[in-house]
Amino acid sequence: MPKVRAEKKSRIHNDVAKQGIVFNKDFGQHILKNPLVITSMIEKSAIRPTDVVLEIGPGTGNMTVKILEKAKKVIACEIDPRMVAELQKRVQGTPMQSKLQILIGDFLKSPELPFFDLCIANVPYQISSPLVFKLLLHRQFRCAVLMFQREFAQRLVAQPGDKLYCRLSINTQLLARVDLLMKVGKNNFKPPPKVESSVVRLEPKNPPPPINFTEWDGLTRIAFLRKNKTLAAAFKQTTVLTSLEHNYKLHCSLNNLDVPTDFDIKSKVEGILESLDADKFRARTMDIDDFMRVLHGFNSAGIHFS
Repeated sequence: MPKVRAEKKSRIHNDVAKQGIVFNKDFGQHILKNPLVITSMIEKSAIRPTDVVLEIGPGTGNMTVKILEKAKKVIACEIDPRMVAELQKRVQGTPMQSKLQILIGDFLKSPELPFFDLCIANVPYQISSPLVFKLLLHRQFRCAVLMFQREFAQRLVAQPGDKLYCRLSINTQLLARVDLLMKVGKNNFKPPPKVESSVVRLEPKNPPPPINFTEWDGLTRIAFLRKNKTLAAAFKQTTVLTSLEHNYKLHCSLNNLDVPTDFDIKSKVEGILESLDADKFRARTMDIDDFMRVLHGFNSAGIHFS
């Protein structure tokens, strides 16, 4: 008789499969199933017994129950009511039940974040960038250990001159220290994603940089639109000049300053860049100090990016 290949059974998620839960790709649901990866992420977050831990997208709770063993409390944010029910069932009748608070809804739409010491999450990949900045602009936590798509993680840690260096890199590194902790293969998830993953640690800078982030983001947005071009070329775009002229006139109006009759925004911008010796700078090789100097130069001349 021909051999019948034994059907592979998942050790974790058998209960989920029996209940017919289909993972929702719209929510980026790829459940981390490897207990060794879960343990490693928790160890690298260095949870203290007094810590409140925020977990975003707990799914069926594989990581949640492990965090609950070490932390004082876990606040789990979950958008899918089916996963909420699964998570509640998992802790029901155990000492962990009183330590778990579940927030149902879209994490990105929550107007205020609860108090927490650490954030640990297998992040739904399509919300990676807005999630990072929602956390970093909140600032009031010790560190975050987060699973991302590998290329996104590499962008977070990229340095000036690197191929992947971009606005995400410098904006993140302005607000936090970023470390790449480990690589995680796609077979550690159910269902497996199409890409490899990596775990990153973010530690918010304390004290935070003395800078208006909205202004900073406006400047880097212009510079990185075409990161290989010089700043002189980036600032010649009509849409950029129109926006800066509007901001300049608003600044003058708010500060009771007269706008010169012969005012020309293009000449003003060129003059600022040349005075800073920044006209030949290219975003792909500029570091935080370079951008700080350019931003200060523009702001000192009354030109703002927000």
